[in-house]
Amino acid sequence: MAAAAGGGSGPGGPAVPLRSGRSIPVLGLGTSHQGGYSHDAVVHALQKCGIRHIDTAKRYGCESLLQKAIKESGVKREDLWITTKLWHSDYGYENTKKACLESCERLGVDYLGLCRSIGVSNFLISHLEQLKEDCVVTPHVNQAEYHPFQRPQELVDYCRSRGIVFEGYCPLAKGEALTHPSVIQLAKKYGKTPAQICIRWSIQNGIVTIPKSTKAERIEENCKVFDFTIAEDDVEILNGLHDGRHVSWDPSLIV
Repeated sequence: MAAAAGGGSGPGGPAVPLRSGRSIPVLGLGTSHQGGYSHDAVVHALQKCGIRHIDTAKRYGCESLLQKAIKESGVKREDLWITTKLWHSDYGYENTKKACLESCERLGVDYLGLCRSIGVSNFLISHLEQLKEDCVVTPHVNQAEYHPFQRPQELVDYCRSRGIVFEGYCPLAKGEALTHPSVIQLAKKYGKTPAQICIRWSIQNGIVTIPKSTKAERIEENCKVFDFTIAEDDVEILNGLHDGRHVSWDPSLIV
């Protein structure tokens, strides 16, 4: 389950409207556990790159670290979109409320655990259909793996048909996409890096995109994707790389 909170669009690119009436910045910074967090990189992303969308989770163990980075950055809370996610042990109405408030405390924020927008993570069509039977609220966001080798278009189309914004993580396929000949060729054609090609492709496909990096120079590179457009024919080349592989995990195993 994902709990999201935030303000409007910042200087780090356009924002996508949600049914909640709020807007989520189309480009964010992902964090993770096991070495997937850097204080200096987060501060740099907020201060120097215009990033206004941070994605984290209780499981990553870096919510309290983010509080320090956000405070140091000087970015106002109302200008920042923060997404965090609950873990399975937090399911249930009272448990969820308690977990959200605890996340708020670790993050040093007044709201999200008083959720302004809610979403889900790694839900496939079958999971969303089941959710529809059990809940009266439609999620505002569904976050799932999205990169040239994993382009779940049927799921994206389903989400759009229900007004659910699709958010993609692992846009570089954990680096696997950066060495593909087609990606390298397009990077040369556009005078960009392979990472910028992958991120721009994802955004042009209408996906809220959250690349992850702990290096300031990489984050800066990842943010420079709004000054060019990939031609439709080249977008189709990248679309054609889909082979169904997962670099994270396969949610179809969850019934």
